[in-house]
Amino acid sequence: MTTFEQLTTPAALVDVAQMQRNIDRMQSRMNELGVKFRPHVKTTKCLEVIRAQTAAGAQGITVSTLKEAEQFFAAGITDILYAVGIVPNKFAQALALRQQGCDLKLITDNVDMALALGRFGKEHGHQFELWIEIDCDGHRSGIPPEAKLLIEVGSAVLEGGSVLGGVMTHAGSSYDLDTHEAHVAMAEQERAGCVRAAERLRAQGWACPVVSVGSTPTALAASVLPGVTEVRAGVYVFFDLVMSNITVCQPQDIALSVLTTVIGHQAEKGWAIVDAGWMAMSRDRGTQRQKHDYGYGQVCSIDGELLDGYVLSGANQEHGILSRVGEPDPQITQRFPVGMQLRILPNHACATGAQFPRYEALAPDGTLRTWPRFYGWQ
Repeated sequence: MTTFEQLTTPAALVDVAQMQRNIDRMQSRMNELGVKFRPHVKTTKCLEVIRAQTAAGAQGITVSTLKEAEQFFAAGITDILYAVGIVPNKFAQALALRQQGCDLKLITDNVDMALALGRFGKEHGHQFELWIEIDCDGHRSGIPPEAKLLIEVGSAVLEGGSVLGGVMTHAGSSYDLDTHEAHVAMAEQERAGCVRAAERLRAQGWACPVVSVGSTPTALAASVLPGVTEVRAGVYVFFDLVMSNITVCQPQDIALSVLTTVIGHQAEKGWAIVDAGWMAMSRDRGTQRQKHDYGYGQVCSIDGELLDGYVLSGANQEHGILSRVGEPDPQITQRFPVGMQLRILPNHACATGAQFPRYEALAPDGTLRTWPRFYGWQ
């Protein structure tokens, strides 16, 4: 049986039992709300995780790259939403997937792209399914629900020859809120905006069967979802320190950590040096702007116990600086001797996971298994 001591560090460690609790929490909430749940797999990009989500009741997946779509389709998953605006240099890759039997849905918020995709489809004797992206909060891309452009894009989808499959939105600004009440309000704003967009399209006499919303904070905060057909969320499966800071979870709920080893000290500075730098943790400093700055991550014991006050305060490529918040720890060398293994909780699970080609999955019985992870774009 593989042990922690046999792992080369740094390593991405998944607490399988905690991950399953996170999956069950989200799926139970979706079941209570009576909506289909389509997890966003960009956080984990791991087939074993998606199998656990599907076993719990998830239906279909959301991807952020067409490589993810290809990999998961090859593994037998057919119902896939590519939730990034489609552009011409990806038309052929999307067509190949659909011609192989993948029920791939594409999105746009652009008249020219809707027309271009339709033309490409006609040239190849194929009809794409296209959803319109809605901007519910000014966070990123999409069309405001009341904008004239919404009807223009809907017309272009149909004129181009594609199927108008529905509307989708993502309340990304929910990450900037840090109370349950604020997340509840944002969930309703997200729902109402996307439902209103669908109503306007239907008022034109067009079918718009899918109304898809989602972010981890709003999915867990929503009280009712009338008019919504499906919800998407991704980071909930692992959670992270950013989610903890905005009160969506507790640090103890975080299922992903980086296993690291103490390799040296700067005792006069109160530093222990570990072999997890920014190449392992990522450069994401998402907690820096929040009420609790965890540096590059929260330090835990090898058993996962939070070591309050100790963070990864600095990072070079392959070196991390472990220190105590506030006054330096004069006992740093005794507390964290060379060779000691620790876990570091990440600021952003998606970014930290992306640094590794595989996860080391820690089962409830203490055994470790390797779970491959997809990464890259091609």
